[in-house]
Amino acid sequence: MMTLENVKYKKFIAPIVVGVILWLLSPIKPVGVSVAAWHMFAIFVATIIGCITQPLPIGGVAIIGFSITVLTGEVPMNKAIAGFGNDSIWLIVMAFFISRGFIKTGLGRRMAFHFVSMFGKKTLGLAYSLIGVDLILAPATPSNTARAGGIMYPIIRSLASAFGSTPENNTQGKIGSFLLFSEFQGNIITSAMFLTAMAGNPLTQSLAQPLGIHITWMNWFIAGVVPGIISLILVPLIIYKIYPPEIKETPDAKEWSKKQLDEMGKVSVAEKFMIMTFLVALVLWVLGSFLGIDATLTAFIALSLLLITGVLSWTDVTKETGAWNTLTWFSVLVMMAGQLNELGFIPWLSKSIGSSLHGMNWIFVLIILIVAYFYSHYLFASATAHVSAMYGAFLAVAVSGGVPPLLAALMLGFFGDLMGSTTHYGNGPAPILFGSGYVKQNDWWKMNALLGVVYLVIWVGAGSVWMKVIGLW
Repeated sequence: MMTLENVKYKKFIAPIVVGVILWLLSPIKPVGVSVAAWHMFAIFVATIIGCITQPLPIGGVAIIGFSITVLTGEVPMNKAIAGFGNDSIWLIVMAFFISRGFIKTGLGRRMAFHFVSMFGKKTLGLAYSLIGVDLILAPATPSNTARAGGIMYPIIRSLASAFGSTPENNTQGKIGSFLLFSEFQGNIITSAMFLTAMAGNPLTQSLAQPLGIHITWMNWFIAGVVPGIISLILVPLIIYKIYPPEIKETPDAKEWSKKQLDEMGKVSVAEKFMIMTFLVALVLWVLGSFLGIDATLTAFIALSLLLITGVLSWTDVTKETGAWNTLTWFSVLVMMAGQLNELGFIPWLSKSIGSSLHGMNWIFVLIILIVAYFYSHYLFASATAHVSAMYGAFLAVAVSGGVPPLLAALMLGFFGDLMGSTTHYGNGPAPILFGSGYVKQNDWWKMNALLGVVYLVIWVGAGSVWMKVIGLW
């Protein structure tokens, strides 16, 4: 007999009430905001609240939001459905499948044992070692999604499984939750440290040029290295204190891991094919900008190789529910965020902030702009989309307000990456790592809220002082 136990109807109340109130307030909307933009804002806010209260799984909430958007005529169906063709979203989906290959073949498990053998005496040391791998890959990998989803996540998933830490068994707190959330934050930090570590960074470089500001790979790196290193040292420690793993020490890890490797035996043919595919994907991700091969195409190539070699079957692909769920809800949020910009809500927000800062001391102008830029990311499901929508406007406001141009350009550039730490949908890595189920949504948001303050203090405070010391302003 069919039941309704999976639908939590009371949790529909908050998103419906807020959405309806905002919609009805359209007659007194701010000057400069169109009715269509305000209605889109109301639907978007209601959908985000629904993603928080979760009367249905996030995918179900997103589908309802999508339906209302089209039904009310705010976005035509052909434009709304285009969000499902976003290449960054498909890169995320492909990353899930690549991860499945690591798990199915046992290669990820084998790699996990090697990691434990080298760095496994303490869980905190494991987190630092994993983030160190991300740091090494970051300068030459202009897709933070590829790093987190295609490279690091499979290793973390297998490592956690090796310790019996899985969401399926409700044992994620043993070690997996801590390692996964630490890697997410590490990926955020390494993305901010290099001009070539995230797709949106070169966009800031091009948007700064019309204002006569020249960002180079080297001045970005020099400016970001000190706040970056401070963040890489402190953030895992903070996470360790506020979100401690149950397993903190593994003194016999080296011997245990060697025993496990002996039991696994020699590397299988499937594992060798997986290694080959992994290396091909890694090389193409690293050299993609030089070879003209898109990061998403690389992921499709990797999946094709896994299917051709028989490492994965098409049944494996169709049963990867996390991938298809992510495709649904992330596509809808990206579409809505894009419409907020296209209908004029985001440009209006940028101009409103700029006019309110006129005549203020430039230090306060910079701080206010960065805080506004950072927290406005709750309205975005893509860091690159946020940068393209607001970076140029905010930089122009900063320069006109007397902020040293290069300081403003680089600070806003750094926070174009760091703001991805706000939500579970704020950048490419977020839905992959959050979608794994290792970290609960309320924990994800609470810890990100705290760490957001930490990033503001480190990067605006220590970062500005460092840039003054080295003469960048």
